[in-house]
Amino acid sequence: MLKRLSGLIIILAVLLSGTNTAAQPTGFTDTLVPGLDNLTQPTAFAFTPDERMLIATKPGQLRIYAAGALLATPALDLADQICTGSERGLLGIAVDPEFSTTNYIYVYYTARVAAECGGQRPFTDAVNRVARFTLTNNLAADELILIDNIPSPGGNHNAGDLQFGKDGYLYISVGDGGTRYDDASRSAGSNDVARERFHLLGKILRITRDGAIPADNPFQGAGTARCYDPAPGGNKSGFNADGAICRETFAWGLRNPYRIAFDPNLPETRFVINDVGQGRSEEISEARAGADYGWHCLEGTLVNSTSGLCASIPPTNAEPPLFEYQRSPTPTGQPDFFNGCASITAGAFVPNSVWPAAYDGAFIFADFVCRRIFSLSFADTTPTPALFRENRTVTHMAFGPDGAGQALYIADFGGSIRVIRYVGDANRTPTPAISATPAFGTAPLSVQFDAGASNDLDPGDTIVAYHWDFGDGAITATSAPTVAHTYAANGVYTAGVIVEDSRGARSPQPATVRIDVGNTPPAPEIMRPAEGELFTVGQRFTLRGRANDAEDGPLADAQLQWEVRQHHDAHFHPYLSAGGAEVELIAPAPEDLSAVNTRYLDIRLTATDRRGNSTTITRELRPQIVLIQVGSVPQGVPIRVDGGTVGNTVVTPEIVNSWPGYALELEAPAEFQLNDTQLRFCYWAHATAALQPIVTPPAGASYTAVYAAIGTPCAAAAPGPLRLFAPVIR
Repeated sequence: MLKRLSGLIIILAVLLSGTNTAAQPTGFTDTLVPGLDNLTQPTAFAFTPDERMLIATKPGQLRIYAAGALLATPALDLADQICTGSERGLLGIAVDPEFSTTNYIYVYYTARVAAECGGQRPFTDAVNRVARFTLTNNLAADELILIDNIPSPGGNHNAGDLQFGKDGYLYISVGDGGTRYDDASRSAGSNDVARERFHLLGKILRITRDGAIPADNPFQGAGTARCYDPAPGGNKSGFNADGAICRETFAWGLRNPYRIAFDPNLPETRFVINDVGQGRSEEISEARAGADYGWHCLEGTLVNSTSGLCASIPPTNAEPPLFEYQRSPTPTGQPDFFNGCASITAGAFVPNSVWPAAYDGAFIFADFVCRRIFSLSFADTTPTPALFRENRTVTHMAFGPDGAGQALYIADFGGSIRVIRYVGDANRTPTPAISATPAFGTAPLSVQFDAGASNDLDPGDTIVAYHWDFGDGAITATSAPTVAHTYAANGVYTAGVIVEDSRGARSPQPATVRIDVGNTPPAPEIMRPAEGELFTVGQRFTLRGRANDAEDGPLADAQLQWEVRQHHDAHFHPYLSAGGAEVELIAPAPEDLSAVNTRYLDIRLTATDRRGNSTTITRELRPQIVLIQVGSVPQGVPIRVDGGTVGNTVVTPEIVNSWPGYALELEAPAEFQLNDTQLRFCYWAHATAALQPIVTPPAGASYTAVYAAIGTPCAAAAPGPLRLFAPVIR
C-alpha cells in the first residue's frame, strides 16, 4: 500500500474560488524580455549575482543576456560535441552559490560519444553529462566532468535539471532514458530501469560542487559504491557491475523528472519534483532523501505494472505525489482546464512578499502540451489548482531579479524569455500588437498596418492612441488601429507601434514587424522526403532541400535549417534540429503501442537570405502501418501485447496496428478458463514459449496461441493454416 500523505509542510493559498473556473487572475502582466524574442529553443536559464542571465538552448549554445542586450558571442557552444535529436541537447544550467568567488557554472548536456548521432538509434551514440565550467569575461572554459555516462538509449526521458540547494549541494534530475539500455523492445511503460539502483537512470542525484559525495547522502556504506567517480582511477562507467547502489542517489523510481523546484521561503533545503507521466498522470512530489517514487510500477498513484521487477521489487513503500492530474478523458472532479494536458515541464515557488500575500509560498507550474501555466494550493491537505496563464510552451521557470524586486521568468520553447510581473490595480501598461500587409514587395511599396489586436487588461481602460514609427524616418499617431504607409526606397525596415490607454499609460516597448522593400523572401523546396513517402522504424533518410532567392540566387547550404517534430495526438516533441542541404534522419519507433495511430514526423525547412528574410515550408512524414492479427485456438483468450504497459491486453481474435520494425512482445497466459473449460498454453504457431518477442514485419502477419484443455494432448489442438495480412497504408 502507498504511504499515507500526512502533514504537508506548506500551506498554499487558495488562489481562485472554485477549481473548475477557467478565468485567469488579474493584476499581472506577461511581456517579452526586450531582446529575447528570437532565441533557438531555449531550455533553461539561471542568474549570476550581478544579474546576468545565462540561457541554455537545446542546439548547444549558452547565451548571456546582460544590461538589456543579448551578447553576440555565446559563452559556450557545444553544437559539435552533442546530440540534439529527440529530447537531447543542452538541457540545464546552474550557477555556483559562491559564483562571485569561484566563477563556476554547471551544465547538463547530451554528449556525442559515437561518430554520429543516430536520433533514437543506436543506443551507444550519446550519453548525458554534468560538467562544471569557469565563466571568465563572458566565456566558459576549463570543463571538469562531474557525472558522465548516463545512458540516453531512447533519445527521450533525459530529464536534465540541476540546481543548488540551500545546503550548498548540487541536485541533478535524471530520467529513465525512454528505452532500456540493454533491450530495444522495452520502451515507454515497459521500461523498468527506474527500478534498478546500480546505475544513474530514473534518479535525483546529489553531489558536491567538485563531484564528491555529501556525507549525509542516503545510500552509503556496505552494498553501495560510486557509479561515476571523477577522481583519478575512479569508476567512470555510470554503472556498478556488482549491483551496488549508486552513492550519488538522493531519490529514485522516477520516469522523467524534467524539472525540480526549490522553496526559497525556508532556511533549509526543500524541493519538489515534477515527473512527466507515461500516458495517464502528471505528478508533483515532495523530494525526500532515499525515497522511492514507484515508477515504472506506479504512475503517480495509478498502477502501471505488477510483473517483472515490479513483482520482485514491489514499491510497497512508494512516496505518493503531493499532487497529480490525470490526462484526458478528465476524471470526475478534476478541473476542466487540465483537458489536453500531458507533460509537466516547469515549476517555481513564489517567494514571500513578491506577489500579494495570498500567493506567498504558492507553487506555479506549467504543462508543455496544453501550453498552460497553473497555480497550486493546499487547504486542509486538499490540493487546489487554478489556471494562471495560457499559450506558453514552457521549458523552465524561475523567479529572478527585476529592478529592486523579483519577477517570474519563463523560457518559451518557441524562442523567447518572458517575464510575469504583478502590478495590481495600478494603471498597467497596454500591450501592443502589429501586422503588415504586404510585408514585402518592390518600391514604391504601399503597406497597410493593423494594431487592432493590441489590448489593455485594466477594467474600463481603452486604447485611445497608436504611435507609429515606420522605420524609414516617418512617424505618425492615429486614434484608429490601422494606418497606411508607402516606402519609396528599397531596404529592410522595422516598423513599430506603441499604444496609449485612456489614462495615459503607454506600452514600454513597441510591437514590431519587418518590412522588406526590394527583397522578396526565399523559396525553399523539400526534395526528400517526397510527398506521401512513408517510413519504417530505424529507416535512414537523407533529408534533402534547396532554396532559391530572387535577389540572391541559389542559397548556400549554411542558409538552410531543418527542424523535425515528432507529433503525438495534438502535441509534438522536438526530434531533430540541423543545418545544411542534406541531413540524415533515423526514423523513430512509436513511444508505445497506443501511439502507433497518432505519431508522425513534421519536417520543416527554413531558408534565410543574406538580408535575414526567411521562409519555412513543412511536409509530413508518416509511418507505414501494418496489421498484426493476434489469435488463439480456441478464441477468446486474453493476450498481452507490447512490453507490459497496462491497457494493452487484447482478447482474441484481435487486429493490432503496428509499424514495421517496431519491437513487440506477445505473452499468452499459462492457464485460462474459457466458459467451463480450464485451458493450458501449448505453444504459439510460430514458436514454443508463452512470452514471444517479435519485430513487426514489413507486411501484416498472424500470431496464434494454441491451447488445450487440461488433460488433453496439445497435438489435438493444431491451429491449421494461417492467414497473412497485406500492409495497410495510412
